[in-house]
Amino acid sequence: MSSVLPPCPQCQSEFVYADGPLLICPECAHEWPAAASPEPEEEARAVVKDAVGNVLQDGDSVTVIKDLKLKGSSLVVKVGTKVRNIKLVDGDHDIDCRIDGIGNMQLKSAYVKKA
Repeated sequence: MSSVLPPCPQCQSEFVYADGPLLICPECAHEWPAAASPEPEEEARAVVKDAVGNVLQDGDSVTVIKDLKLKGSSLVVKVGTKVRNIKLVDGDHDIDCRIDGIGNMQLKSAYVKKA
């Protein structure tokens, strides 16, 4: 065999064998995934940056850098409006948030900067 398998994490036995996507230890019967990926969801998520280039994360606070007119409404999100506790989502509008006085909405990261 050309591939070297890691020892068993429980008993450190070197007699580990692969069975499909699992590695199995014959001495202690411990099974674990062969390809250990701690958080596959985090790897799939793209890096979201603000208008300045700072990396954004869930729970950050941002400030709006441009007046944003809300479609179908006479409301406007003014420059300097601080938005707290953002949530990053997939799509064109990649920030999901709640703005005081307006309500829940989605913003593009190109129109905000990290506070």
